[in-house]
Amino acid sequence: MASKLQQLQSKACQASKFVSKHGTAYYRQLLEQNKQYIQEPPTVEKCNELSKQLLYTRLASIPGRYESFWKELDYVKNLWKNRQELKVEDAGIAALFGLECFAWYCAGEIVGRGFTFTGYYV
Repeated sequence: MASKLQQLQSKACQASKFVSKHGTAYYRQLLEQNKQYIQEPPTVEKCNELSKQLLYTRLASIPGRYESFWKELDYVKNLWKNRQELKVEDAGIAALFGLECFAWYCAGEIVGRGFTFTGYYV
């Protein structure tokens, strides 16, 4: 256990040195590449205002999303009613989408278990 702790401390020390050496340059480069998104003046008050704008803009978009959801659901219902006319390509796309959803579910389960395949840590 002590050797694991020493390894962890060593890796943390290496990471800290790397960040202190290269972090500032990376930060400046990131800001320069994305300067079109920076609001002036970059203050706490401006950040609070923008976060409120984001929240209320998202809330205002709910009716449009709700409408889109029901349109998509009606489309799926219509496809299910006319499933005899369904093409093989459409069925293949639906199967691949289902497989992708299952793969993301499995990946989430593995991450939730602490990156183990066999089970949860106790």
